[in-house]
Amino acid sequence: MMRRLAPLLLALAASASAQEQLIREVTDPKTDTHVEITSLFSEPPSHGYLPVRVTIANRLESNRSVTVSFECNTNGSYRDEGSKMTSSFTFDAPAEKSSDHDILVPLPTAIGGRGTGTSVKTTLSGTLGNSSHTLSGEFAENQPGVLMGEKLYTANALDLSKEAGSHLSTYRGSVTFASRFDARRMPDDWRAYSGYDHVIMTDDEWTTCSPGAKTALLAWIRLGGHLRIYTSTGTATGLNLPVDTSFGSVKVEKTSGGALKLDAPAVVNAILAKGPRSSQLESINNDYNARWPLQDDFGKVGFNYAVFIVILIAFGVVVGPVNLFVFAKTGRRHRLFITTPLISLAASLLLVILILLQDGFGGRGVRVALMEVRPDNSENAAYIHQEQFSRTGVLTGVRFTLQDAAVISPVPIAEDNRWARLTTTNGGGGNGYSANFVDGKLETAGDWFQSRSEQGQILEAVIPTRGRIERATGGGDPSLLSTFDFPIETLLFRDDSKQWWKATNVQPGSRIQPVTITDAEANGIIDIEKGRLGNRNANLLDKVKLRDGSFIATTLKAPAVETYKSIKWQQTRTVITGPVIIP
Repeated sequence: MMRRLAPLLLALAASASAQEQLIREVTDPKTDTHVEITSLFSEPPSHGYLPVRVTIANRLESNRSVTVSFECNTNGSYRDEGSKMTSSFTFDAPAEKSSDHDILVPLPTAIGGRGTGTSVKTTLSGTLGNSSHTLSGEFAENQPGVLMGEKLYTANALDLSKEAGSHLSTYRGSVTFASRFDARRMPDDWRAYSGYDHVIMTDDEWTTCSPGAKTALLAWIRLGGHLRIYTSTGTATGLNLPVDTSFGSVKVEKTSGGALKLDAPAVVNAILAKGPRSSQLESINNDYNARWPLQDDFGKVGFNYAVFIVILIAFGVVVGPVNLFVFAKTGRRHRLFITTPLISLAASLLLVILILLQDGFGGRGVRVALMEVRPDNSENAAYIHQEQFSRTGVLTGVRFTLQDAAVISPVPIAEDNRWARLTTTNGGGGNGYSANFVDGKLETAGDWFQSRSEQGQILEAVIPTRGRIERATGGGDPSLLSTFDFPIETLLFRDDSKQWWKATNVQPGSRIQPVTITDAEANGIIDIEKGRLGNRNANLLDKVKLRDGSFIATTLKAPAVETYKSIKWQQTRTVITGPVIIP
């Protein structure tokens, strides 16, 4: 009997370990009224979101409520100050009802040198009990984020982590190669995967994923994620995988004799490969802290030290000799208790006025975006990578709402800049952020934007769109039509014979006849646009530029993912890519 039960017990243990139970609070053992909070991935990623499932079983005769709060902290080497992100979720618990709630917990971005870590403290409060638990993850410098299905994880995790440890280093000891998941409980929101570069699973696990999870993974692939599926045959037959993967990739590998054991050195070397597949963590740490084209284009600002030095000298003269021998001379020393505060107040007001005159309110900034538009396969979506840099004056409030389904991460900028508040050497700068979902939109506050500072952020977003480039049917030279609701500055089209075509000043709804250009001319235009992007996004553009039957367009009029409204964005330049559709 025990021999028959052993495989079942092993399977149940494997399934249970694929998620991390954070809290199970039993309010009433007699009715099994409880709250269970489970992380769908075994460890948090270095940025993005952590998917969590909250199960509430209220079998009592009265209504209750539950609040789940999260405090997420990053840390790095001993010099790093780290950063903090807070969020909370409140749920009603009607009497004699049970419910499941899938939530996304916003994470701070782990920034630093040889090793960083993220801790997620979960706190349960409300009328169904109180409890807390902390889940942690550690990352080597520039380590790719990897998600691995439970089957492959169980058979290979130790060997893969050991092999990864021979390539990566951290102050905190051993390296964990991957976080694990249960394919039956994969999230159906692409943002849950945004902190990962690679997802590895078997074909059985892919088949097990729900349609919603597959759609979410497709969006993640479109944005640059890399899916690796292991099969016994080495083919993708019956898996319904995309052929054109936009900025990402899909790779099908054959397992040896159908076994789940992988070649650890080969897998680790493939994951750590440089080039377009460089990790997001490496990009965040390195693409913006030295030469960032967007920051270079914005330019530097000087600081008028002379005026402030003159004011301070004048203040010293007035508050000292003038105050002592004129305003409160001998016999009137008691006036010092009045004149000194008044002089100090006047000097402070003068300094405030000068700061306002020099820096003003709000701020200015520039943005650049790389957008893949997919009207095919009924997707009708735009997959966006946005970089933005801004310089602020005096800010009166720092709250903003992300109206789109997006991920936002602050990035460290060059530290030889007195305006910089976030650099790789301060590992987060002690900044604090909050992010809460309200009616499905992310409301943020904290140090995303700070007064009299320079800061940069990167965003990823998936938004619905009907915009496309269409080609008229029939032979001969192509006739193209733009359905975007903004003009296009330059449009490049590469046909199925690898011939490049170019059109300029393309207006919405107007059919145009492009002219042929050479490969050198097309590459020159593309290289200019690449030069405006950070390294990772430039590599993503490189990946899609030579697709036959596709286009590359540039515009200054496309809408951006909006963040803080007090920033006046002086320019938003967008590079749009995608297939040309024949209606």
